Amino acid sequence: MSQLPVLPLLPLLFGAVIAVLAALWRSIAGQITAIVSTALSLIAALVGLVTVVGDGAISYDMGGWPPPVGIEYVLDPLSAFLATIVALIGLLIVIYPVDAAFDLRPARGTPLYPLVLLLLTGLMGVMLSGDLFHLFVFLEIYAISTYGLVSLGGDKGTFAALRYLLLGTVGSGLYLLGVGFLYFATGTLNMVDMAESLPAIADSPTVLGAMALMVTGLGLKMALFPLHVWLPDAHSFSPPGVAALLAAVQVKAGAYALIRILFDVFGPAYTDGGGLPVTTALIYFGLAGIVVGSWLAIRQVDIKRMLAYSTVAQLGYIGLGIGLATPRALIGALLHVLSHALMKSGLFLVAGGIIQRTGIKAIPRFSGLGKVMPWTMGGFAVAALSMVGIPPTAGFFSKFYLVWGAIDVGNWFVAVVVVASSMLTMIYFLRLFERIFVVAPREDAIADASEPSGRVVATVLVLATAILLVGVFNGLLVSQLLDPIATRMLG
Repeated sequence: MSQLPVLPLLPLLFGAVIAVLAALWRSIAGQITAIVSTALSLIAALVGLVTVVGDGAISYDMGGWPPPVGIEYVLDPLSAFLATIVALIGLLIVIYPVDAAFDLRPARGTPLYPLVLLLLTGLMGVMLSGDLFHLFVFLEIYAISTYGLVSLGGDKGTFAALRYLLLGTVGSGLYLLGVGFLYFATGTLNMVDMAESLPAIADSPTVLGAMALMVTGLGLKMALFPLHVWLPDAHSFSPPGVAALLAAVQVKAGAYALIRILFDVFGPAYTDGGGLPVTTALIYFGLAGIVVGSWLAIRQVDIKRMLAYSTVAQLGYIGLGIGLATPRALIGALLHVLSHALMKSGLFLVAGGIIQRTGIKAIPRFSGLGKVMPWTMGGFAVAALSMVGIPPTAGFFSKFYLVWGAIDVGNWFVAVVVVASSMLTMIYFLRLFERIFVVAPREDAIADASEPSGRVVATVLVLATAILLVGVFNGLLVSQLLDPIATRMLG
């Protein structure tokens, strides 16, 4: 099917428009529209993933105009893998009860789910675009919808959205300026055409400057340390469902674009020690993010803020895997994109269920939650153990491949830091485990609480099960999908 590359995108785009009209009729109609749209997108992404793994990449020329004049959508194993993650997490979050996910009961006409679908549309477009400027357009689509969703967190959420808007605009501007430099140097915006032109001008100051600008801009979009300053407030002050979307898939769009542009557009002429030391910088910024993010997470008493700083650390692992630039390290980074999406969305959605039932956000007040919410807290435990890196969870294997990738290049320092960082992660989750599963309930709000609604429990358990399945079957996932991707890019 030549149209397959755009099929995961279309249900989300049209769904956003339909959800606006549906919400004018009844508020629940907006959520139903979002569920149907994301389900169709997930089906299309899964079909696309199976197709390209078996038959190779597929491209689609929008409007019948071929590149470099027209806009090209590309579905290959990497984009299909990320598109499936976006659609899966999006579906689980729109299924989640609206009052637990977004801290509100939207009135008729409230454009809550249109904003969610617009966010997912932008993310999906980033994954599927084969054109650097078109990728920028989708970066802006998801960013604008994110600003509106973060502002649902009240006055603090509005301030966090404003800070994100200012810094996000800087990141977008840097990326777009870099794209402009590349266009002047090559005369094309299509990624494939540009990749063919760049090796001949590898020493050009214009191209090197473009590379620096684009990597910095995407690093800000990805919230890679020390460009993460917008993330803690945006995640901790936004509603739990919004924080889950941001942590699980939104920041991964920057990571995907960084991988695609570094290894498919610039290629080895720029990343194998030539030009700028971008990969070396990614290694050390990734390591710093892992250590600083974990340390700051230990210091937090608010559950959502702890998870926000934990995200800074987890993004450090992904940046590290990109910077090591070996097939095994890239496998680790891509596997961590998936495992972190499952882990962090589950943890934020559990936080939403706790807040809905008890109104409590402070970790010291979580005593006894395991006794009154055993199923929900069981799912929480699986996600937390995966964050630490306990086998057979998904988080263990993504860190394993990162360590293996570091050893491949003889960088034992990186390997030691990755292993030691798991101890830091264990510290802040052991504190939670003690409160939740060991200490008896000490507050009426907890003693009188019960399991959240069936949809909350089911969503959390689906994510916990997925974490275990990805861990148990990681060998199949790596051999059939991730290893061919990494080998093509770096082999």
